[in-house]
Amino acid sequence: MKAVWNGTVIAESNATIVIEGNHYFPPHDVHHEFLKTSDTHTTCSWKGLACYYSIDIGGERNKDAAWFYPAPKQAAEEIKDYVAFWRGVEVTG
Repeated sequence: MKAVWNGTVIAESNATIVIEGNHYFPPHDVHHEFLKTSDTHTTCSWKGLACYYSIDIGGERNKDAAWFYPAPKQAAEEIKDYVAFWRGVEVTG
C-alpha cells in the first residue's frame, strides 16, 4: 500500500492493518519528515485517544491529514503508533 499526497509518497508498506476501512501504516514505513505534530486530538470509544499530524510538502500543508494512537486501548493494541491518512491523501494498493 502507498499513501500519496501532492505526488509525494508519504508511506509505503506491505504490512498495513485495516480497521474500519482505514489502512494503518507501521511507523517505520512512514516518511516522518513530511509530518508535523498537531495539537488536535479526538477520542474513539474502543481505540482511545488519537493524535494528529499535518502533512507539509513543498510549502503546502494538509492540516490533520494523518492520525495515530500512541497509547491505544487494549482492543486496538495492534495499531499502537501506526499511522492512517485521510483529507485527500490517496491510499492505494
